[in-house]
Amino acid sequence: MSETVILENVYKKYKMHTSPKEKLLNLIMPGGYGEDFYALQNISLTAKPGDVIGFVGVNGSGKSTLSNIIAGVIPATSGTVKTIGQTSIIAIQSGLNHQLTGRENIELKCLMLGFKKKEIQAMEPEIIEFADIGKFIDQPVKKYSSGMKSRLGFAISVTVNPDILIVDEALSVGDKVFAEKSKERMFEFKDQGKTIFFVSHNMRDIKSFCNKAVWLEYGEIKDFGPVKEVVPEYEKFLKKYKAMTKEEQKKFREEVIRKQSGLATI
Repeated sequence: MSETVILENVYKKYKMHTSPKEKLLNLIMPGGYGEDFYALQNISLTAKPGDVIGFVGVNGSGKSTLSNIIAGVIPATSGTVKTIGQTSIIAIQSGLNHQLTGRENIELKCLMLGFKKKEIQAMEPEIIEFADIGKFIDQPVKKYSSGMKSRLGFAISVTVNPDILIVDEALSVGDKVFAEKSKERMFEFKDQGKTIFFVSHNMRDIKSFCNKAVWLEYGEIKDFGPVKEVVPEYEKFLKKYKAMTKEEQKKFREEVIRKQSGLATI
């Protein structure tokens, strides 16, 4: 079975700035200006059709950054990223233009995915019905609640029927009825053997939906394997971390910040 996603030695580096002046210097100076910050370091993994991979890790571990790199939303600083087939990401505000209406966003996003006008017109009623945001479909997205943005983004992403689906916390916003409808559609994709990446802090959802898990710890892969093996170890870590004193937690955070602040090499 051939791979649909291949990542080899992927790094993502940002420059940290404290003022507009430093941002300007970063643009004009060779090599940039500011303190290095590695959001991702040495990420290598592969995924195949039928893989449903959960991304777990505490806030700031790089889950959304990795999701966006796989989706092609942002580029890696170095390393190789290869995807086979159409990729679609579902995040609360992913790919939505706040100045355009919901209907205009449907057309724009579908055009960006390579669909023709006639194809978009055929898909539009299904997208609007699934999103179920009523008259807001013809209002600017800037007037939407977070839940409405999530509903529209999800409806577009699942209707275009991607080969690789990335879901980044999109089901954590909105009502339970829509969440259940969304989960049903995702299980349909799972049954069809699509490649799915699922980012969530809800370990119950990770365990019930995913067959593999990537544990990210401050930009690095701590563990990658069957969900029944990785998640219990991650939960042990969480329990241990929560039991630390404030001083111990501070020391732990300082150590990982040191690792992300330019000591890595690419």
